[in-house]
Amino acid sequence: MANDIAKDVKAGIPPEPPVSRRSVFAFFAMVLGMFMAILDIQIVSASLSEIQAGLGASSDEAAWVQTAYLVAEVIMIPLSGMAARILSTRVMFTISAAGFTAASALAATATNIDQMIIYRAFQGFIGGGMIPSVFAAAFIIFPPSKRPIVSPIIGLIATLAPTIGPTVGGYLSHSFSWHWLFLVNVPPGIIVTIAAWTLIDFDKPEPGLARNFDWTGLISMGVFLGALEYVLEEGNNKGWLQDEKIAIGAVAIVIAGLVFFYRAFTAKFPIVDLKAFTNRNFAFGTAFSFIMGVGLYGLTYLYPVYLSAIRGYDSLMIGETMFVSGLAMFFTAPVAGIMSRKLDPRVMMMIGFFGFGCGTLMMTRMTADWDFWELFVPQILRGCSMMIAMVPINNVALGTLPPDRIRNASGLYNLSRNLGGAVGLAVINTMLTRQTRSHYEQLAEHVQWGRPEARDMVTSMTNKFNALGLDGGTVAIKQLAGMVKQQAYILSFIDVFLLLTSLFALLVVSSFLIQKPEGPAGASGGGH
Repeated sequence: MANDIAKDVKAGIPPEPPVSRRSVFAFFAMVLGMFMAILDIQIVSASLSEIQAGLGASSDEAAWVQTAYLVAEVIMIPLSGMAARILSTRVMFTISAAGFTAASALAATATNIDQMIIYRAFQGFIGGGMIPSVFAAAFIIFPPSKRPIVSPIIGLIATLAPTIGPTVGGYLSHSFSWHWLFLVNVPPGIIVTIAAWTLIDFDKPEPGLARNFDWTGLISMGVFLGALEYVLEEGNNKGWLQDEKIAIGAVAIVIAGLVFFYRAFTAKFPIVDLKAFTNRNFAFGTAFSFIMGVGLYGLTYLYPVYLSAIRGYDSLMIGETMFVSGLAMFFTAPVAGIMSRKLDPRVMMMIGFFGFGCGTLMMTRMTADWDFWELFVPQILRGCSMMIAMVPINNVALGTLPPDRIRNASGLYNLSRNLGGAVGLAVINTMLTRQTRSHYEQLAEHVQWGRPEARDMVTSMTNKFNALGLDGGTVAIKQLAGMVKQQAYILSFIDVFLLLTSLFALLVVSSFLIQKPEGPAGASGGGH
């Protein structure tokens, strides 16, 4: 380190300002807050049935426990940059942490589904402000030489939290009760709130900006993003535009989207500054983050669905199986930091995208018998590759922006990952539904009574069930139909994994569209 400083001084490069211990502690308090906010995206996903039973809700109502959080969070994430500028990061983050903690406590006290949905919406909205703030703080507080250490930390939290969400949720609901899915946030939330108010001091409020606040832009952005998230979340279950509410939501997306983008380009102080997209690396980094969101949230959804529907796992067993990816991410984080010092970030991205694609390609050979060990290597590849790819994407997307743009850009960058997850889940759900139906029709043609193989199988099964004193013919037909349906479902999973493999193969090729950052590997430009 001393030699590097001496070389910089000799070359006429001014030494980087030291990072105070107070700023380091403030950053890690913010990281903890971000971890809680992202964890809560998925923590209820494996335990919705317990919440549904506890509150006496229908399955459609229980689904809104997840949807309300996502819709509210996706509105707040891009808004957080503007809020941080007006209030300062210290005030905005403290309010977010305190509000998130209070909403978590309220959710644990809910006695009916309506209360739960309201508390979850508030929890998602207020907590969403913590996520982009951490990314912005990392690039404001720390100089480029420290990013090989800092970037793996935020990359780990951003990817690990949603991955282990089902594990944590399954354990808490099984070992205690569903109330602890929310109560677990209260002690760390109090700590983060106090630490944020006490330690954060790296920027000043700009209250004068509030005079030009764009209320039209805020309302149109809220309607646009909220309707978009709702349509993507609920569209497949309701038949897309065949449902009246989905159709109204689609119209709202178009109208509010036009108003929002018009205001973003014409307002004196727009809610979201889209000028960051004029930076080529930020634009490509955001696009890559969008697709990483498809992979991150898509696989966090696909594995539990397979394990539940095909293998009959409960939420705790699913969580224990999924934990493999979390461990892989954890142990890969320091390796990714070292690689970011040595390698061109574009090469790191290629390695990460290639590894992720290899993992999804392996899943295209899946059968109904695949269990923990068959899923082990694909999950390892998923976890390791996610970390290796995310670190350089973070650095390239945000590391070349000037400090005054980072806070707004961070909101857009994080929004892209969440929207990628929402779009990915909508596409995956639609594919599973339509491809299962298509494969079932194709397979059914091969098990008609006229085929000798089908006739022999039905005869054998009928004789076996008759020997057990059952109506052998009826039971055999039901068994055969169930086998065909299960196989059709497996084939639809394979189709989805093939699509993901193709998507990440495309990213491997696209990595060199990014301009190589100036300076040593890992510096990622000079936003300072």
